[in-house]
Amino acid sequence: MLSHGDTAQTTRRYSAEDLQAFAGLSGAEPADHVPEPLIAGLVSYLLGVHLPGPGTNYLKQELEFLAPAPLDTVLTASVEVTRLRPEKHLVDLWARCTLPDGTVVCEGRSLVKARDTVA
Repeated sequence: MLSHGDTAQTTRRYSAEDLQAFAGLSGAEPADHVPEPLIAGLVSYLLGVHLPGPGTNYLKQELEFLAPAPLDTVLTASVEVTRLRPEKHLVDLWARCTLPDGTVVCEGRSLVKARDTVA
């Protein structure tokens, strides 16, 4: 069961080879920093695998990208439950991705539909 204040986090380091693979799949030019879709993917991973977890459906996501994420730097993505609406199975979460020095790369709100919610 979910509760207000629950958190989950993951870390990931993207290499030049990862960006080459992303460019090959997306058709985008390889960048000198981690592309925003890969960073947003860390949030998606957390929501779909850890919090709320399997069966989660995205309804809305608003991420603001505040700083570039350098290659070969550990990124820490986290999500926190900020509001539960159990009658509608809705969960609001605050998402954030940071660099090791605390620089916020992106942050914003995610709204999902989840099975197990409590007030």
